[in-house]
Amino acid sequence: MSSIDRAANVTSMCKADEFFGTIDFLDRQYNPRTQVPDFADYFTRWKASARVSRELLHGRLDLAYGAAPSEKLDFFAADEADTPLLVFIHGGYWRALDKADFSWIAPAYAAAGVSVAVLNYGLAPGTPIPEIVEQVRRASVWLYQNAPSLGVDRRRIACSGHSAGGHLTGMMLATDWTRVAPQLPAHLFAAAVAISGVFDLGPLTQAEFLRHDLRLDVASARAISPAFLPLRNDVALLRAVGADESAEFHRQSKLLAEHWPSVCTSDLMDVSGCNHLSVCEAFATKGNPLFEATLALLA
Repeated sequence: MSSIDRAANVTSMCKADEFFGTIDFLDRQYNPRTQVPDFADYFTRWKASARVSRELLHGRLDLAYGAAPSEKLDFFAADEADTPLLVFIHGGYWRALDKADFSWIAPAYAAAGVSVAVLNYGLAPGTPIPEIVEQVRRASVWLYQNAPSLGVDRRRIACSGHSAGGHLTGMMLATDWTRVAPQLPAHLFAAAVAISGVFDLGPLTQAEFLRHDLRLDVASARAISPAFLPLRNDVALLRAVGADESAEFHRQSKLLAEHWPSVCTSDLMDVSGCNHLSVCEAFATKGNPLFEATLALLA
């Protein structure tokens, strides 16, 4: 076992009110800026690719799903009618990035006959994470209710997300939709894909690079950690992590499988050659195993 793997075991053995790791350990394991030295190049490339994608697809942009200025989504339709819908929730540790940075998710899926909705939400610290969860729920309900006018088959809607978006995807599976609105189905989503998600937010309460923005203590983190919540949507969940990501990102996805074994029936997908950022690109690349596995969920 490597020193990093041994260190990762510190968090896996901790109780909720105990020590999660040193500042250096948490930074090394969870901070993409330490994991991916050329992280800024990814964000520059994503912005440029997103602009091209919006010109190519002529999507319906800034559709309001709620009253707050941040509660908007971009919708990119496939050419066919009555298509599956892939909902994508961006990462950025709940405090950064924008849906407009991720339009490039859509072209490969649209070409394969899958429409795509890319969500925005308010960012921390201005918007606390519990409210972000509620915003994504509102977006999900809006998409379900407006599926016919969007040309989408509401029986084939999949939720997906990267990093913080992976966490929010998990929170959607922990949502009792009939309590949100009695006319909603118990299973709002037909499937889900969580890429490099964080499902136990406990370690982040002590991560120096995050904790001041997230403003969570151990109890409030646990209350919004899918790894400690009941499963409310018994649908297939595909979990993926870049093979080159830290031990903690791998542990987080394994932890969810231990808690929700009925939906995590496939092995954790270790995407070859990918780090915490490039694994998101793999998700949108035709021919990549992660892309093809996602398409299979929507077949």
